Amino acid sequence: MTKEQQKERYSRQILFRPIGEGGQVRLAQARIAIVGMGALGTAMATQIVRAGVGFVRLIDRDIIEPSNLQRQSLYDERDASEALPKAIAAKDKLLKANSELEIEAKVVDVTAQNAAELLSDVDVILDGTDNFQVRYLINDVAVKYNIPWAYGGAVSAHGTTAFFRPSETPCLVCLFGTDPGSGHDTCDTVGVIAPIVSIIASYQVVETLKYLTGNTAALRNGLLYIDIWKNELRQVAFGQRKTDCSCCGKGEFHALHAKRDALTLSMCGRRTIQVKPQAPVEVSLQMIAQRLHAVGRVRFNEHLLRVELGNEIQITLFADGRALVHGTEEVAIARDLYARYIGM
Repeated sequence: MTKEQQKERYSRQILFRPIGEGGQVRLAQARIAIVGMGALGTAMATQIVRAGVGFVRLIDRDIIEPSNLQRQSLYDERDASEALPKAIAAKDKLLKANSELEIEAKVVDVTAQNAAELLSDVDVILDGTDNFQVRYLINDVAVKYNIPWAYGGAVSAHGTTAFFRPSETPCLVCLFGTDPGSGHDTCDTVGVIAPIVSIIASYQVVETLKYLTGNTAALRNGLLYIDIWKNELRQVAFGQRKTDCSCCGKGEFHALHAKRDALTLSMCGRRTIQVKPQAPVEVSLQMIAQRLHAVGRVRFNEHLLRVELGNEIQITLFADGRALVHGTEEVAIARDLYARYIGM
């Protein structure tokens, strides 16, 4: 694409004076990582890619299922029927919207072992996750490597967002402590509607665009809460960083230094349990497929294997040994099925 073609492509964005031609050049040189390609992640990725950010890394551990289609805007029925990894399907869709960019897909679980490798080489990290375990990893990497990140969460009809800048704003630990506690609403318990997802994602993206184009004076310095059903909007100013904060004050990165990650995790919005081995492994999907043909219908490709065991139980296995056990909410059952059929 020539410079003139690029200028025409982004002409309406360039006409927006705070960005202009100089800001567009900065966007083309920028690097972004999006953690989680669910509802928030797909909405953010669409805007980021169409804005012309030069490098975008998409990170997600999950596959596409029919229940995702209500709010995860990049995917379609064919993606769900084929149970494609979200990161792979998102990359394919986004390249059709902007083929000039470098888009990288990572079908992995963000853990204490790989978070720095995945997130430390970008200019901004965008949070599209659905749990605080990963958010604390993002926060640790952000503070340790001085990388801003856009926090966002949306359930039911309400959501919260903030843009954290190490050394300039408090960090996540300053606000919530080292443990946010339990009892938070989730899409499993209260559901979620698509409009709040789009709104929160848009706030995350606009703060990112402000930062990347050098418009730091326009950044919102606080936590924003929106309930679109009750027509509520509140903003709480950050205040000062806590000098005794264990993370940004003392440089203690508890999430990154965790000895091991949770071996099981309930996936938001459906009867699915994630199970993974004690240590990362590499498995031959083809060999396991041959072994499992005797127990159920098996489909596999270079990214994953899926076996249907009957009684609505399915197992999706990835090449790193991680598996999603579908059709149960019981951790003990999921772990038993993993041990019985995957054997690691």
